[in-house]
Amino acid sequence: MKAAVLMAGLLSVLVAAPVAAADARVEVAGPATATAAASAARTTFPTEFSLPDGFQPEGIAISGTSAFFGSRASGAIYRSDLRTGKGRIINRGSGTPSLGLKVDFRGRLFVAGGTGGDARVINARTGKLIARYRLARGESFVNDVLVTHKAAYFTDSTNPVLYKLSFGPGGTLLRGAVRIPLRGAIDYADGINVNGIAPTPDGRALLVVQSNTGKLFRVNPRTGVTTQVDTGGESLANGDGLLLQGRILYVVRNSANKVAVLRLNRRGTSGKVIDELTDPRFDIPTTVAPFRNRLYLPNARFSTTPTPTTPYNVVAIRRH
Repeated sequence: MKAAVLMAGLLSVLVAAPVAAADARVEVAGPATATAAASAARTTFPTEFSLPDGFQPEGIAISGTSAFFGSRASGAIYRSDLRTGKGRIINRGSGTPSLGLKVDFRGRLFVAGGTGGDARVINARTGKLIARYRLARGESFVNDVLVTHKAAYFTDSTNPVLYKLSFGPGGTLLRGAVRIPLRGAIDYADGINVNGIAPTPDGRALLVVQSNTGKLFRVNPRTGVTTQVDTGGESLANGDGLLLQGRILYVVRNSANKVAVLRLNRRGTSGKVIDELTDPRFDIPTTVAPFRNRLYLPNARFSTTPTPTTPYNVVAIRRH
């Protein structure tokens, strides 16, 4: 994810309320239904399909056999059917970016707003805007999002802070989000800092990748204290989207055109790179979402000057 960013000081000002006690366990929202999986077994799915020309994709989220993509140009949301690769725009956006995406089991699509400094929640079926949250004042780059059963966490690649949007009873959306300042081992510098976010395998903490340093960090969601994950000296430079599957962590390394595969310990304090996935169809992929035995990645094509007619696509590869 590209942006010209400057390091900002540690933030502690609340957006709407004091930092609440974090969940006792960070549990990821539910997977695709068994019915969708059974239907998928009877269908041949394309391993590559197009997005609208000029779309400039960034994030991806999958629910059932639907894939959702955000545009960093207009903020539009595009929904594709994985069975055919065909789709349509369901939300035309606000004119500011739609970057990281996650969809929960309630059918709500959470959108990181990039330089817009906001988060949006969209009905994944209708495309209607449900809610919008102002997360940052001044320069910011709200880059990615993790949705659990109790909250949504957003990263900021400019400012050393996470934004937490807690859910009320029955998953209801509350009025505001709070800032959780990041401290400890992490040090923000010029360039893209914290980017992708995922839970630890034990569900008790968060993992974030710092694109410009290639480091992976474990974050205490109550205090914001970070500790560097021991990766055996392996760099994850240009790390972008993260995906945890069991104890396997996939790290999309965008401009390297690779996906690093790490096996983590249960607490997420250490991990070993056990594989590196690549494909000749990669053209700077940014984020990743799973479906059955595949990983789907949108090509952001950062090295290609965007025009209204620039083609973009999505590729699927076999997961490790």
